[in-house]
Amino acid sequence: MTAAPCPPCTQPAVAEWHLPAGWRTLDFISDLHLQASEPDTVQALQRYLAATNADGVFILGDLFEVWVGDDALQEPGSFEAACAAMLREAASRRPLFFMQGNRDFLTGAEFDAQCGTRTLADPTVLDCGSQRLLLSHGDALCLDDTDYQRFRAMARSQAWQTAFLAQPLESRRAQARGIRQESESRKIATHQGRAAMPAYADLDADATRCWLQAGQAATLIHGHTHRPAEHALGDGMRRFVLSDWDLSAQEPRAEVLRWQRGQGMRRLPLAQVLAQRP
Repeated sequence: MTAAPCPPCTQPAVAEWHLPAGWRTLDFISDLHLQASEPDTVQALQRYLAATNADGVFILGDLFEVWVGDDALQEPGSFEAACAAMLREAASRRPLFFMQGNRDFLTGAEFDAQCGTRTLADPTVLDCGSQRLLLSHGDALCLDDTDYQRFRAMARSQAWQTAFLAQPLESRRAQARGIRQESESRKIATHQGRAAMPAYADLDADATRCWLQAGQAATLIHGHTHRPAEHALGDGMRRFVLSDWDLSAQEPRAEVLRWQRGQGMRRLPLAQVLAQRP
């Protein structure tokens, strides 16, 4: 069957990273939305990073609820600086890979330097030898969310980012607080459990297949939609949606998607990963 051509606007430039031959276990997480007001999730991440036996951990976006610029790392006693210290300690034991999400797309070189992370382009293909895994945050494929796509195009421009980052740090923080207040109504539904999750736009199926074709991959791993599942896309293609993390919710949520060489994918509740700690 001949695949339909990709619409020009959805054809990505796909980066590629080759898995070291000795690596056998990879963990994928996303959408932790770390913030000072929810310390349970921060502590859960710290425990997870100490417990996992993965050769590498891939954080596919929205690690933070909001990121207003790398200069926040220099503010004494800041939440960002404390998180950076936690990540840097974990990265001293195993590689941590990071991909920007729609909440933390303003991370830069200083973020990697302070956190010990390696930022991957969105999308990136992991060449695992016998298998190719396409990684993305996922927001760029939610084409039905036209308002967001317009904002995304503007906010990812160099001109917008230069103007925003030129503002005083406290001004940027105030704007971030306004964004959080606007989303509070959706978070109320989130705290009622999975059945009442807010309605995020889903990935466009045709565009998703085009991305997979561009990456010569059959499997996409992504976050953003907060609806963990596995979807068959036809022609042997599939996508795995990562769970969000919220340990402060009425029904706490935290899950790891683990890939093991020769065994494929499986979802692990955080409690199960923590129980495996030596």
